[in-house]
Amino acid sequence: MKVDKQKIIEVYAEHGESADQLVFGRRTYNDRRGFLRGAGLAAMGALVGGFIPFHRNMPAGLIPVAFAQSEGIAGKDGLERLGDRPLNAETLVHMLDDAITPTNRHFIRNNGTAPTNVDVNNWSLTIDGLVDKAMSFSIEDLESQFEVVTKALVIECGGNGRAFFYPPALGNQWRFGAVACSEWTGVRLRDVLHAAGVGDSAVYTAHEGADIHLSGDTSKSPLSRGMPIDKAMDEDNLIAFAQNGEALHPMNGAPLRLVVPGWPGSLSQKWLTRIWLRDQVHDGAKMTGTSYRVPNRPVAPGEEVATEDFEIIQEMPVKSIITAPASQYVHSQGSELQVRGHAWAGDIEIAAVDVSIDFGATWQTAELDAPVNSHAWQNWRAAVEFPQAGYYEVWARATDSNGISQPHAIPWNPKGYLNNSLHRIAVHVS
Repeated sequence: MKVDKQKIIEVYAEHGESADQLVFGRRTYNDRRGFLRGAGLAAMGALVGGFIPFHRNMPAGLIPVAFAQSEGIAGKDGLERLGDRPLNAETLVHMLDDAITPTNRHFIRNNGTAPTNVDVNNWSLTIDGLVDKAMSFSIEDLESQFEVVTKALVIECGGNGRAFFYPPALGNQWRFGAVACSEWTGVRLRDVLHAAGVGDSAVYTAHEGADIHLSGDTSKSPLSRGMPIDKAMDEDNLIAFAQNGEALHPMNGAPLRLVVPGWPGSLSQKWLTRIWLRDQVHDGAKMTGTSYRVPNRPVAPGEEVATEDFEIIQEMPVKSIITAPASQYVHSQGSELQVRGHAWAGDIEIAAVDVSIDFGATWQTAELDAPVNSHAWQNWRAAVEFPQAGYYEVWARATDSNGISQPHAIPWNPKGYLNNSLHRIAVHVS
């Protein structure tokens, strides 16, 4: 009999812990640990593809990660299309295994339509607003007048992980693949701002690009965000004209873009044409209302939150992914499984990564590399052994240099931002 796994996922999403009883007849206790037995244990084992040795450790209401796999799009080299208007596509997480993300595996996040009249030789960037002297630069001017640097920098969409909220949050249903760490080449944003002279009253930047609003109305901007001057002066913020040693890809902002690591990727304006300084928080497109904002207090799932109770997202939270092996991996008992991935944490570094094969009952410390430069993700690896054949989940948990670790789950928010819950993969040991 064919089992509708999607229907089971929906039951768990709607009923939480009580879904255990509804679907498998599992009893749950006050400490949130339950156990499967008899027909319930056999039923879940059949669905995940084998016996579950650590079933007694499974948190109540846990949906096996083996239920949640999806296939990529043919010809997209690991990118899965989430929408066409605007075009958005994420990378399947096991395709992010490279230490430096190849351009063809960097996710795509658009808010409007990409410009088609791109002329690299005549492209101009204007710096104005509250500056001592308004200036314009061609790409050749930027290369010749400022120090050119190359850095590996993480860009992550603020909505990465939105697909795992219930009730569902509106927006692209990103899972784990709206993140990347490519090598970007360009000039420091702060050097260019200093050349124009930052006015004493300037407190915020404002960014503009050449992309077109989905309505086709050229008087409207699909995205215009900004950041506090202090963040703008971070030495890792780049005005970039190359990615991985080549010209920018059209869907990654060619011919010029901002790269602002550590904060939501929406600050990394693509098809960059203007940066202006303001004496107030920027109020451009996707800066007001609830865009890229979270409630200033904990809220109940589904709660209506007044617009004035939202605050702008700044630094991104600690996070990690498992990039090898891919989920649903079949492993032979008696040998070690090599597990690896990446971890990152806003403007600071990762202190440790731990992995678990028993649903978080015990943890094993992974080997962790230092970042190649600030704001690059850190690579990690661990060798794990399984005590017997069956279905397992490998979980990864990163801890940042402030001692903050990834949670098992995060509180719900209306826009589905900042989901840094544990990443887990399914492993079948034969």
